[in-house]
Amino acid sequence: MGNIFNRPVVGVVMCRESIEGHYTQTVEEKYLDAVFAAGGLPVALPQVLASQPYALDSVIARLDGIFLTGSPSNIEPHHYGEEGIEEWIDPGRDQLALTLIRSMLDQRLPLFAACRGMQELVVATGGALHRQVHNEPGFMDHREDLSQSADIQYGPAHPVIVEPGGMLESLLPGIPLFEVNSLHGQGTRRLSPSLRVEASAPDGLVEAVSVRDHPFALGVQWHPEWRIEENPVSRQLFEAFISACRDAMVEERAVQEPAL
Repeated sequence: MGNIFNRPVVGVVMCRESIEGHYTQTVEEKYLDAVFAAGGLPVALPQVLASQPYALDSVIARLDGIFLTGSPSNIEPHHYGEEGIEEWIDPGRDQLALTLIRSMLDQRLPLFAACRGMQELVVATGGALHRQVHNEPGFMDHREDLSQSADIQYGPAHPVIVEPGGMLESLLPGIPLFEVNSLHGQGTRRLSPSLRVEASAPDGLVEAVSVRDHPFALGVQWHPEWRIEENPVSRQLFEAFISACRDAMVEERAVQEPAL
């Protein structure tokens, strides 16, 4: 594995939930393990950073990239110009994730987003969401069956079709179609011009996006972190992300340590 301090530092957003009456910041191990397995050093980012701009700026200066995780909660609709409420929200997660995305894009630092994370990327760049994909005409139900075991919930659910000529095709050469899991109730309704569709489900729902003219900013609607050691596609995506983070780390060190 080499020197752990030579690994790029990847910030991983945390969620807030109540556990036995105590509000708790959490991040599931599978996300941290996936970043580490691909060669990164994951660092969990608490939501308090979003309300402390100077602290957040200081943390960002020490990051080589960020990973936006999935979550049972949904983005509050006012962030994409709609009224109403969602059953399960996490306002602090919204604030932290949207702030981090905009900073990463401004600084051209690597970003990888999964499930809710991709929806945050869509919203942060000016897009909008279907709030209940299964109730939209023409779309299938993309939610998991909560009565089943985790292995079944995270098992292959449907194929995605890779768009030619894009970032995903370059990361997965010779793989125009592959199976993914599906554990989401919301999905992309509209993209801003800054995003490019990278893959779609058979029903036409956008399943992956990238940010145009950015070194590495990729969002996927599925969960690639799930048992990446058993999934070559997931492994390739995480390794490409960490490689981009390593490039950012080397570039930053070169700026900080000019040649003698």
